Amino acid sequence: MAPPFPEEVHAGSGGSPATLPAGVLWDMDGTLVDTEPYWILAEHELVAAHGGTWSDALAHQLVGNALEVSAQVIIDHARMPLSVPEVIDALLQRVIDQVRVRVPWRPGARELLDELKASGVPNVLVTMSWRNLADTVVEKLPPGVFVHVVTGDEVRHGKPHPEPYLRAAELIGADPAACVALEDSPTGVRSAVAAGVPTIAIPNVVAVPPDSGAVRIASLDGLRARDLRSVAAGVSPAPSQQ
Repeated sequence: MAPPFPEEVHAGSGGSPATLPAGVLWDMDGTLVDTEPYWILAEHELVAAHGGTWSDALAHQLVGNALEVSAQVIIDHARMPLSVPEVIDALLQRVIDQVRVRVPWRPGARELLDELKASGVPNVLVTMSWRNLADTVVEKLPPGVFVHVVTGDEVRHGKPHPEPYLRAAELIGADPAACVALEDSPTGVRSAVAAGVPTIAIPNVVAVPPDSGAVRIASLDGLRARDLRSVAAGVSPAPSQQ
């Protein structure tokens, strides 16, 4: 297994309950679940069905965007005779169908979720996917793992605008600066950082620039709840005294 923190931070097992974040705000696609390949496949299939061409490079440009933005890009590129809502509905249904067959959890995500819940730290899902897909994923988890869900069809401004993360912090009554955001895309990182949330980036399909304002790590695997605030601040947690 590759070490989870090859760049700025190396996580230990130190820390104390006092160091726990006020809440952990999770991106979904690419961070909690590795659904970006599902989205890319859905885009290829939809564009091909209407006689157009699509590429992974184009798909990667859409990662983290609000679905309305991505749908318009697809329509403009492929010159499809569909509306934005029609494109969104088609893509969502295809991804939901794939998630129902298999939920591709990202390494370490389930373990960290469980530990946070057991520690009394609220988890909030902050996704630009719409409610029907988010609910499909959340239903695969034990009840109460996520105390709130913020979705792209329920905000006025999607990522990279700070609104989704500001709303997530508000829902749990927390100062954004006391929370930690987990993201995988530059667009999502921009949203969380703009909201004033200390952010950990776990790049997946697309790279996150080193000057993004987030601390980059390679994986959630091995990351402990008590280390999140230190890691997000770019500080290596103290070694365990156990």
